[in-house]
Amino acid sequence: MIEATVAFRQPDWKDPGSSRIPFSAYTDEAIYRRELERFFYSAHWCYVALEAEIPNPGDFKRTVVGERSVIVTRAADGEIHVVENVCAHRGVRFCREKSGNRKDFTCPYHQWNYDLKGNLVGVPFRRGVKLDGKVNGGMPSDFDPKEHGLAKLNVAVRNGVVFASFDHDVPSLEDYLGPTILRYFDRVFDGRKLTILGYSRQRIPGNWKLMQENIKDPYHPGLLHTWFVTFSLWRADNKSELRMDEHGRHAAMISTRGTGGRGDVTSGVSSFKEQMTLHDERFLDVVKEEWWGAPTAVMMTLFPNVIIQQQVNSVSTRHIQPNGHNSFDFVWDALRLRRR
Repeated sequence: MIEATVAFRQPDWKDPGSSRIPFSAYTDEAIYRRELERFFYSAHWCYVALEAEIPNPGDFKRTVVGERSVIVTRAADGEIHVVENVCAHRGVRFCREKSGNRKDFTCPYHQWNYDLKGNLVGVPFRRGVKLDGKVNGGMPSDFDPKEHGLAKLNVAVRNGVVFASFDHDVPSLEDYLGPTILRYFDRVFDGRKLTILGYSRQRIPGNWKLMQENIKDPYHPGLLHTWFVTFSLWRADNKSELRMDEHGRHAAMISTRGTGGRGDVTSGVSSFKEQMTLHDERFLDVVKEEWWGAPTAVMMTLFPNVIIQQQVNSVSTRHIQPNGHNSFDFVWDALRLRRR
């Protein structure tokens, strides 16, 4: 894969330690390209799928890590693999379907054939073509298919959630998340079977980091979101906290409805709609789950590319897919957790 080289220039910070981030951190193409290499293509785990999306042998899902197209597969032995969607021969993106079920992948250009683990299993005319008693063309005698498979990513699966990394020296997923965030992760994804209820996709004209920072910002929910402030899911008088891992990469933003009540925190808040009601108030009933505690909302950010959202008894993943310094796709999976 050939990428244009863009000159990198250090952002012009106002002064050492300043919290005022230069605009160039969000608008500079070279900074963005460096972020792809440092955060998406090395040293980090990236969310790619849920096991529920590929439940059967032969199932696959096409997605991205950063801007690189990858395929999440379930092989015949049930193991999950993630391979780059780039043919090892001439770099063609051979898979165009978003999902499906198949036994193998064949590149349409020269029809090199790969199994679901990314191994090269077929090369047309590998031993040449015999014409007039002579063999013409073909691969060299020392050609070894084992050395020409697809790029295979490191894979980690925890409680039905699939992560991948181009870096095969990355620490374990558990060490990467750290004990604080791992506790919140396992609180929602505790091994129960997941069901995909539906998908939603948005293209947002902004830098991918803005969404990462948005979910670490507890200031805005009780001011901006009508749903949160009107129905007390997230308000200034609720009990709330922000928990982070030791490196400040991941975060859990937590709020519990009905634990405040002192002072008028909705006065002058334009998003608060006093007359707004629900057709069925049971929609906001908190059904006791098997997870510990009872926060009304937990918005968990796993750096660099996924948000796990729990609001009352609804759960979803929100996948950040950058496509340039000024645009990213935001893909939502709405989930159902089966009761034990």
